[in-house]
Amino acid sequence: MTVIQAEPRVLRAADELAVRSLVQRDQVLNCVVSARLQRAPDLNPHRLGGYLWGVGQAGDELRAAAFAGGNLVPVGEDLAALELIAGQLARTGRSCSSIVGSVNSVSAMWPVLLRRWGPARAIRASQPLLWTDSTPAIEADPQVRRVRPAELPRFLPAAVAMFTEELGMSPIGPDAGRGYRARVAELIGAGQAFARFDARGQVEFKAEIGVLGPATAQLQGVWVRPDLRGRGIATAALAAVLGYALQLAPSASLYVNDYNTPARRLYDRLGMRQINTLSTVLF
Repeated sequence: MTVIQAEPRVLRAADELAVRSLVQRDQVLNCVVSARLQRAPDLNPHRLGGYLWGVGQAGDELRAAAFAGGNLVPVGEDLAALELIAGQLARTGRSCSSIVGSVNSVSAMWPVLLRRWGPARAIRASQPLLWTDSTPAIEADPQVRRVRPAELPRFLPAAVAMFTEELGMSPIGPDAGRGYRARVAELIGAGQAFARFDARGQVEFKAEIGVLGPATAQLQGVWVRPDLRGRGIATAALAAVLGYALQLAPSASLYVNDYNTPARRLYDRLGMRQINTLSTVLF
C-alpha cells in the first residue's frame, strides 16, 4: 500500500499547473473540473463555484483532487488519496447535492463520507459514459434549434419535468425555484439549450450542453414529452443537438443509467460508444 504523507488541503493559484496536469489525464471524464478551470485559472473559489481539495505537496504533482461545490466531483484514481480527501470533507459537513465521478473514485470516497453524511437518497451505481467525435450518420431534425431567452417561460416547465422524472424530486426547492430558473436561463443565454417546439409553442424535445470544456461538450437533460414517446422523435432530434455540440467542442459526451435500455439503444444508433463508467450518489 502506498504511504501518503501529505494531508488534504485547499488548492490555491500556485497549484494551477498541478491541477491541470491531473485533469488532462482524462479530459472527458474530468470535463466538469476542466470547464471550471477555464472560468477560474487562479482557482478562486468564487469564480470556481466551490473549492478544489487536493493531496500532494505544494509545487509537486497531485495524487488526487476533488471539486467541492454544488456537486462533489473527484479527480484522479489514487484511491488512498481520495479517501483522505473524503475524510476531510466528512468533517466539514455536506454542502453538495450529489457525488459524481468514476466508479472507482466514488467507491473510494462514499464509504468514508457515509459515516458522517448519513444515507443517500439514491445511488446510481453504474452509468456508462458515452462519447463521440463524429457527426451522426442519421439525418438531423431541422426543427431542433437553440432556445431563445424569451422562450424561457415555455422551456422551463419541460426542464422541471425532466429533472423531476430523472432524479425523483423537483428542482423547485425552498427558494421557489429561483436558483434552478437562473441556471436554465444561463444555459439558454450561452446558446447551450436546445428544443423542438410544436405549433402551440410547447416543448416536444429538449436537451442541453450542461458542461462545455476544451475536450468535450457534455450533454444533459435529454427529454421527450411523454405523449410523444415511442415515435422516434429523439433520434433525429438528438442528432441535431450532437451536430451543434460538435461545432463547439472536439467531441460530445453524456452519461446514462445502465438500466435505461431505450436510451442506450438511442445513443448506440447515434454512434456514441462507452469510454468509462460513472457512479452518482444523490442526496
